[in-house]
Amino acid sequence: MPTTLPTRSEVPRAETWDLESLFPDDDAWEAARAALERESLPAVEAFRGRLAEGPAVLASYLAAEESLELAFGRIGLYAIMRANVDSGDESAAALQARAQALSARIRAAVSFAEPELVDIGVDTLRHWIEQESGLGAYGHWLDRFSRRVPHLRSAEVQEVLGLASAPLGAIAGIHGVLANAELGFRPAEDSQGNTHEVAQASFSDLVTSPDRTLRRNAFESYTDAHLGRAKTMAACLSAGVQRDAFLARVQRYDDSLEAATAPGHIPSSVFHNVIDTFRDNVGVWHRYWRVRRAALKLDRLAEYDVKAPLAEPVDVPFDQAVEWIAEGMAPLGDEYVSALRRGVLEERWVDRAPNRGKRLGAFSAGRYDTKPFIFMSYADSLFSMSTLAHELGHSMHKQLTSAAQPAIYSGYGLFLAEIASNFNQALVRAHLLKTHPDPRFQVAVIEEAMSNFHRYFLIMPTLSRFELDIHQRIEAGQALTADGLIERTADLLEEAYGGEVEIDRRRAGSLWAQFPTHLYSNFYPYQYATGIAAAHALADAVLREGEPAAARYLRLLSSGGHGFPIDLLREAGIDMTTREPIERAFGVLDGYVSRLEQLLG
Repeated sequence: MPTTLPTRSEVPRAETWDLESLFPDDDAWEAARAALERESLPAVEAFRGRLAEGPAVLASYLAAEESLELAFGRIGLYAIMRANVDSGDESAAALQARAQALSARIRAAVSFAEPELVDIGVDTLRHWIEQESGLGAYGHWLDRFSRRVPHLRSAEVQEVLGLASAPLGAIAGIHGVLANAELGFRPAEDSQGNTHEVAQASFSDLVTSPDRTLRRNAFESYTDAHLGRAKTMAACLSAGVQRDAFLARVQRYDDSLEAATAPGHIPSSVFHNVIDTFRDNVGVWHRYWRVRRAALKLDRLAEYDVKAPLAEPVDVPFDQAVEWIAEGMAPLGDEYVSALRRGVLEERWVDRAPNRGKRLGAFSAGRYDTKPFIFMSYADSLFSMSTLAHELGHSMHKQLTSAAQPAIYSGYGLFLAEIASNFNQALVRAHLLKTHPDPRFQVAVIEEAMSNFHRYFLIMPTLSRFELDIHQRIEAGQALTADGLIERTADLLEEAYGGEVEIDRRRAGSLWAQFPTHLYSNFYPYQYATGIAAAHALADAVLREGEPAAARYLRLLSSGGHGFPIDLLREAGIDMTTREPIERAFGVLDGYVSRLEQLLG
């Protein structure tokens, strides 16, 4: 029978997230947006030129800015949630465009503040914080600000940068619209002649099918659609990288990499550690491909075989997934587990139903005073269960931070965020491997782990190398072309697969076009690799030490952005300035391969 996806209107309400907790409808959203423009923006702009008047005025300004940001947080989140569940909904797309424009206006409106703070001086600001009770929480905020001072420009330039943020960021949106709304995927036929709809929301399930014909046809349909728009997507990516290079120059950074890592207080050496350690350990992957090829009894392993099931699929209904995740997270205590259960089962955190027009992937999206929502397409599998565990790691991180920190420290950056998500997956896998001795089940759990590592510890380091290359090319005045991007990606994948996986160079080389979010976030992918490395080190400590390590980990989550990421991780027991955590993660990967060899005999 052919498989098709329901429209958004056909999805049961219980399988959608609680959008109404933000605004009951678009009219209420519009009223909040208008009120922000009418009241909150002028309230902030009224402080222009006044911050040097003294600590009480500064405290009032910061309170007004926080109120503005909280109000916009709900407005922006609602627009994101509406747009991502149905990329064909033009009214939702319009909301997102208006939210992006409003974001640019806000950035322009507050642009005067940092130059005025620079003029006041860090020493004076530190004295003000000591004497004004309304500024008592801002000590670390000032520590962070002081590091940014050399990269701040005049009030006029900062305002221009704020106003330009929307058009400069629009190019990523164009690539996203192409990928999520306008690509036409031909149906994929299976070995029995049945046709299956290929869509962003269904592709992952199709390429993990036991039917090799279906996997191949789905892979070819998906990659061919991207190749058909490769020139347009290459033009988008070129513009995105030029934006990164432009902003790096304007903000007085040496290059785009420093402009990406320094604001997050991450040494650029951490990025290079990922690339260097990956190259030195890529042989672990080559060994895994040999094991996989033998298990599948194939003469040659094709790229569409890298996620082919090695065991009978384990059916995991949504409620069962929640139970296993809760059991796996038990080492963190009853309070953590109860909050997780309540959020998923009672508070509608999760939008889980696949539907036509729903974008590919999964994410957690919450603000300081909202629920920590989760976007995904659940498919009754171990893979979906693991994705749910991953996103719940993000959501619980946000929940714990919001409960423990003032709003000023509610943001903690991508570097820390990817640790919380991968930590949950590591604990849940360990629980399942311990409690389910059936070899077939164990093989299924390990291949899910290897699939996740494939994304985080092969694809993302490969994209990181690609990203460094294209930024260096643009910064050297060279051009990016679709054919050049395809060839470079294919070269990197051939190195990663080490001749153990047969690739169709053009189709494989379209990989860069399939990441309209990651490659526009200026050196984001490497943080997937650092996240999975740190997460497994922390999870191992919790499993070995118990409560003391769990307490350290929960303190990390509750710290939010109240501390520099590298320092917070050191306090939790991990030094991410060294290669050691990444090497240890390759050890975890190697252990999975060895265990798989034993199970498959």
